[in-house]
Amino acid sequence: MTDKEKGILYLIPVPIDQNSKESILLEKYQKIVKGLDYFVVENEKTARFYLSALSLHKPIHQLNFEVLDKSTSEEEIKNFLPPLLKGFNVGLLSDSGCPAVADPGAKMVALAHQNNIKVVPMTGPSSILLALMASGLNGQQFKFHGYLPSDKGERIKKIISIENESKKNKETQIFIETPYRNQHIFNDLIENLKEQTKLCIGSDIASENEFILTKNIKDWKKEIATDLKNKPCVFLLQS
Repeated sequence: MTDKEKGILYLIPVPIDQNSKESILLEKYQKIVKGLDYFVVENEKTARFYLSALSLHKPIHQLNFEVLDKSTSEEEIKNFLPPLLKGFNVGLLSDSGCPAVADPGAKMVALAHQNNIKVVPMTGPSSILLALMASGLNGQQFKFHGYLPSDKGERIKKIISIENESKKNKETQIFIETPYRNQHIFNDLIENLKEQTKLCIGSDIASENEFILTKNIKDWKKEIATDLKNKPCVFLLQS
């Protein structure tokens, strides 16, 4: 059972569009966040940008920030626990969307559970789920793969493997990629997937430039140009 004298780890979603300062939090959650003094964040600059719009109870420079990104070690994360163990509530923020989903913040959540610290997720947007909702693909059975291999040969093997997996299990396969590699991923997909396999591309989700479209590979090949370079994307396929 969670120790009542310990603090609570709040999982705070932020806008997917990093240029937006508009809060996506319900009013009851905004009140909680405004009262926090301690934050564990993937990117301190974007966290400060977002939190500054919430009319916090004290100047933002007086708040305490710890950075948890992909390079943060397990030992370093343990150093983020003392405020929680002393009874202070802490907010966990991703760089975009929901923390701990395709995000290094999951390590902080796991550590909180190991120390009997209560974890409370706040309602917010996930580009992965939003893309699935809008794809028209199977939302009953789906699998998220994270990032595909960076090596082209290994990536193509993975693409073929998940296409076969989709057909065998009748499920949607979902993955993401670093924005600068998106165009390479798209090219590999249309060159190696079967023509009737359905592919959905969701880019710039929840921004004014949002683009979500599902076509089979045969029809994607008819596109004169699909420019995905440097755009945040979610890819979904169903065979």
